[in-house]
Amino acid sequence: MSLSRKHFLKQAGALSLGFSGLHMLSNLTSTGKTPHELITEPFGALQADPAEIFNLPEGFSYKIISRFGDPMDDGLKVPHRPDGMATFPGPDGTTILIRNHEVNAAKGGAESAFGENFELADNINLEDLYDPGHDNPGQGGTTTVVYDTETQEVVREFLSLGGTIRNCAGGPTPWNSWLSCEEFVSEPDDVYAKRHGYVFEVPASTEMGLASPTPIKAMGRFNHEAVAVDPKSNVIYLTEDDSESLLYRFIPDTPGQLLNGGTLQALAVRNRPSLDTRNWESRTVEVGNTMEVEWVDLEEVDSPDDDLRYRGFDDGAARFARGEGMWYGNEAVYFACTNGGPEELGQIWKYTPSPEEAKPGEAGQPGKLELFVESMDSAIIENADNLTVAPWGDLIVCEDTGEKQDLNGITPEGNVYKLGRNAQSNSELAGATFSPDGSTLFMNIQHSGITLAITGPWNKKRQG
Repeated sequence: MSLSRKHFLKQAGALSLGFSGLHMLSNLTSTGKTPHELITEPFGALQADPAEIFNLPEGFSYKIISRFGDPMDDGLKVPHRPDGMATFPGPDGTTILIRNHEVNAAKGGAESAFGENFELADNINLEDLYDPGHDNPGQGGTTTVVYDTETQEVVREFLSLGGTIRNCAGGPTPWNSWLSCEEFVSEPDDVYAKRHGYVFEVPASTEMGLASPTPIKAMGRFNHEAVAVDPKSNVIYLTEDDSESLLYRFIPDTPGQLLNGGTLQALAVRNRPSLDTRNWESRTVEVGNTMEVEWVDLEEVDSPDDDLRYRGFDDGAARFARGEGMWYGNEAVYFACTNGGPEELGQIWKYTPSPEEAKPGEAGQPGKLELFVESMDSAIIENADNLTVAPWGDLIVCEDTGEKQDLNGITPEGNVYKLGRNAQSNSELAGATFSPDGSTLFMNIQHSGITLAITGPWNKKRQG
């Protein structure tokens, strides 16, 4: 989409919103589904932040709990570009927050945990990194923050995965670990010594130290974005950040033991092989339609050619527009396609697994795919990215766009409300996730390199 057209849509949407107080995300579809509306319930309008960092509804507040460059407890510093996150219950009521860092491949360590000239690298054993490189280690990875939600204070902060590149999103597992995804595919070169494009597992632990940096190669090599695990079947779903991406699932040979291998497949819509769901050239999928799916086996999942998405599509898998954030909740898997739809403003999909997911009976009771939201107005939702499911069942969705960045709530009916807006910088929002006790919403303003802890009257929504 051209910038001028995008600017026009934004201004037109804002003008219409000012006159009506409501606006539609999409027109009525052939399914008869009610159009999506912008609502102010349950938390009310956003209030301007005097510090010009993040606007929130009345009664809510934030605290900056971590910032790029801060010293950590392991002698390293907080890396830049915080992205996807998840929380886990820790000892004594603490929360374990594991956070990705989408630091790109680069010469020099300006954005890394090791210092601009890698002067802090002596504080770790380089053999504990996945790719120590040729005097230039991979600078992505994860940090772990141990947080006390009662005092709203950081207890401990440390690097928990190192030597990877561009760790974008990922997802939590039911066995208390974080799957961190590299959104970067490369071969060894004069800077880096190993291949990249993998998923890594990081245990949720309060003890300082680096996770074993072993790539889960059976989960495929591509521009990984996010994962979600169905706790009933232990099947893992994966998105891919590419304009011609697939939606994948991984069936582990041994639940909870991912390095033991498994089967990687791609989603196909039953009786509609190689369906292009992006709705770019023509509308192939209507909002609210439910489609039965089947799964296509993939071969050579560790291919050096980065061609899984093309081979899968040729074999009948559906094509999506830049798969991004993904989360399991409400007995379904939600995932965002950040520039899907006729206006390229984004889609959110809902996959409901089969009662016989990944079992022989699945063919008779297939899983179902629904286009849940498709934005037609940038004033309401623009380029959905990371998302999570709130304790009360609504989706909480971060935006990744250059003009405004909102934190949105979406009800089960598809109506949208604003939970926050970036008031500091032109930066994507990322990593929204709630503490296990439901008291605190953590979120990143990525390009500013800060992590926020947001508190307030969340019970207003629960009671509503």
